[in-house]
Amino acid sequence: MCLNMFILTWGSMGTDSLQETDSSGHWRNCSCKVGHFNMALYKLKFIYHLPSIPVAGCDSGFGHALAKRLSDEGLQVFAGVLDVNGGGAQQLRERGSEKLKVLQLDVTDSSQIETVHRYICTQVEDTGLWGLVNNAGVLQCPTDAELHPITWYSRCMDVNFLSAVRMCQVFLPLLRRSRGRIVNVTSMAGEVPLPMFSSYGASKAAISMFSRVLRMEMCVWGVRVTLIQPGGFRTSIFGNSEDVSQFTDEVLAAVSPEAREDYGKMYISSLPGFLSKMSQQSSEDLSPVVEDMHHALLSVHPRPLYTPGQMAWLLPLLHRCCPAAVSEFLIRRLFVPSACRPTGLTTS
Repeated sequence: MCLNMFILTWGSMGTDSLQETDSSGHWRNCSCKVGHFNMALYKLKFIYHLPSIPVAGCDSGFGHALAKRLSDEGLQVFAGVLDVNGGGAQQLRERGSEKLKVLQLDVTDSSQIETVHRYICTQVEDTGLWGLVNNAGVLQCPTDAELHPITWYSRCMDVNFLSAVRMCQVFLPLLRRSRGRIVNVTSMAGEVPLPMFSSYGASKAAISMFSRVLRMEMCVWGVRVTLIQPGGFRTSIFGNSEDVSQFTDEVLAAVSPEAREDYGKMYISSLPGFLSKMSQQSSEDLSPVVEDMHHALLSVHPRPLYTPGQMAWLLPLLHRCCPAAVSEFLIRRLFVPSACRPTGLTTS
């Protein structure tokens, strides 16, 4: 049988496969899941001469794990951290990898972004960047929208949305030069309206729409833009006991007298417990998210959207396909705290 050509395709499970065709035009599977081999060829051709990837939000969680993996594979990683003297930054430095540069980067500070950009330009020279990962994020305590301090909305928008816009605008010239990749981390809350998460959901909806628009605009430049939309993973975004106490104090200080009376201090004080419950029910295994981020950066054909995690694809599907009354009933059952009700509802 005469072999006429080989074609590289991407299988449904995310592994590369090599197929062949004979002179009669029939495809024959070579029965070789050569993911590692094909990825090596792809890196040799497209990546190893452009190995530099800035990753924002590497103090912990997804960004921390991704920075480790990429640097272990030989790619140059510029790991941006909020606290360059913190424990997460120290762990990255202790790896002793020349491929892993830990940089001070508060993504809400334009001057720090410019400083990081100037440093990276001196490192990559004329080769450009292969990728940019916007992973920095913040989650406020789940609270009724009426009780949310305006400062929480501003903070969420600044960290979860505007910071990614800043990063993209600053680094896109380097990414366009190399026809590289942008990976923005969003959330299921950006697509599905989740009670108690108005500020977080609005900020994630904003970065999702921005990314989708940017994807269409950048396709003429050969730059791929991907969304990672995880659900049900435990990271430091849930905060600690000190954060929880601070959340309650901030709400009580900012809420109007009328709202304080109608909702009640007991109800407001119970809300951080909902955050703790969510954290306990979330998975500590971050590998599905890191794997999808890795695929979005290095695969031959990255997908526009990845949905790793529990219900990360199911709830959006129900929200899109079910009548509003049905989907909202299900969502309320899952996300509205039932242990304590506002005072105004229990006395009426």
